[in-house]
Amino acid sequence: MASHLSERASGVLLHPTSLPGPHGSGDLGPEAHAFARWLAGAEQGWWQMLPVGPAGTGNSPYSAPSAFAGNPLLISLDDLAEEGLLERASFTGSPAFPSGRVDYAASRAWRDRHLRAAFAAFSKRTSDRGEFELFCAENAAWLEDFALFMAIKHARSERPWTGWEPDLRAREPAALARARQALSGEVRQHRFEQFFFARQWQSLRDRCRSLGLGLIGDIPIFVAHDSADVWTHPDLFCLDRKGQPTVVAGVPPDYFSATGQRWGNPLYDWEKIERTGFRWWLQRFAHAFARFDAVRLDHFIGFTRYWEVPANEPTAEHGRWRPGPGAKLFQALGPAQLIAEDLGEVTPEVTALRERFHLPGMKVLQFAFGTDPQAPTFLPHNYERNSAAYTGTHDNDTTVGWFHDPGSPQRSQEQCEQERRAALAYLGVKDSGREIHWDMIRGVWSSVANLALAPMQDFLGLGSEARMNLPGTSEGNWEWRLSALPPAEVRERLRKATRIYGRSAL
Repeated sequence: MASHLSERASGVLLHPTSLPGPHGSGDLGPEAHAFARWLAGAEQGWWQMLPVGPAGTGNSPYSAPSAFAGNPLLISLDDLAEEGLLERASFTGSPAFPSGRVDYAASRAWRDRHLRAAFAAFSKRTSDRGEFELFCAENAAWLEDFALFMAIKHARSERPWTGWEPDLRAREPAALARARQALSGEVRQHRFEQFFFARQWQSLRDRCRSLGLGLIGDIPIFVAHDSADVWTHPDLFCLDRKGQPTVVAGVPPDYFSATGQRWGNPLYDWEKIERTGFRWWLQRFAHAFARFDAVRLDHFIGFTRYWEVPANEPTAEHGRWRPGPGAKLFQALGPAQLIAEDLGEVTPEVTALRERFHLPGMKVLQFAFGTDPQAPTFLPHNYERNSAAYTGTHDNDTTVGWFHDPGSPQRSQEQCEQERRAALAYLGVKDSGREIHWDMIRGVWSSVANLALAPMQDFLGLGSEARMNLPGTSEGNWEWRLSALPPAEVRERLRKATRIYGRSAL
């Protein structure tokens, strides 16, 4: 198993919702185990995912209502049937889910119906009671508040917590006690879902370990305002007396957007967090490493400085830089398998922080051929060994889509053509990029970077229709999924490239 990021290895970026399956979205069931075997057959060392929390606004895994909970959409109904909690006959006549994408609303409705039926069956048996109660006790620090938060939201037509009654919004003990009593069944439903998410996750992780496959997770630097985390710990965030953010997160104008990106997440009060010994953050890291072997730390730049936008500003243009926690947080954490997502405006302070803690940074080959001053750092001959190299990420177009882009708000037609010519020349391609996705994969796999990764869409040569996310937009993202596991010829081609460039996990 490629258990350490310092070892030469490779892997595939594929979020579990993008797996095939009969229930509207991918999950942790049979197809996930089959994909783990597919990766092992391709001699890969790593499977990278996006955040696995409940999807939030715009179905984004980066705006979850909890930094700790698992996504109920990933709970395998087939596995619940194997456990005797569902009748397989109940799957007969399932909705005709769209092929090639996740219909979140339809899939949630379908799964929620069955998860509630499974909970009713679970409540009548005693065989798992001890294990369930132990799970609840061991995870009480986040689970109790999350389950109550979700139960209250459900009872109030999903209104954000700032729109609840003042006593609930302020977490007055008497109000919380009344809510727990009145909503005890719904609270227990959410505990049940997290219990089975954790059980199925552990089963998949055990399978991956047996195959020599490591899992790479993703920690978003920020959390959603309408989340159990902010409701439970308002003192750790920059909020007014009614719980509304006074300033929000974003990034200034950049490659992706001329007006910047106004993410809207509440910003941390880092001084208060530091006075707690970074307790909440250390709990978050510990929880992530209980699930994953390594973790990509999103927006690493924000730990040195972050872009603070007044909450009343409609865009991110008019913000200011503020200092992050820097080395103090990582000193409190200690050694950890982190990949620093250091994309964007990388200052000497960002590089110094990453190097001080020996964290691999990210190299994205798609960024190597433009006019950005940092473009040369993304060329494979300039990579450092201690880095994670990608053809592209979930925030990029697919490699085929990027290469054939006729022009967009992000890149003019002339820029696209210049980048195409530069890529073909650099990669030594003489056929006009007929298989540019494999040419780019070879460019990354042959580099000295310890870790080489590519999204599954690139191995399949898919175009812009398979793009996972377009930053700065709120609709149509996170929906792409496979209609079937990749064919054996793709696995074999990946295996051969992996062996040629000395990245085999065997």
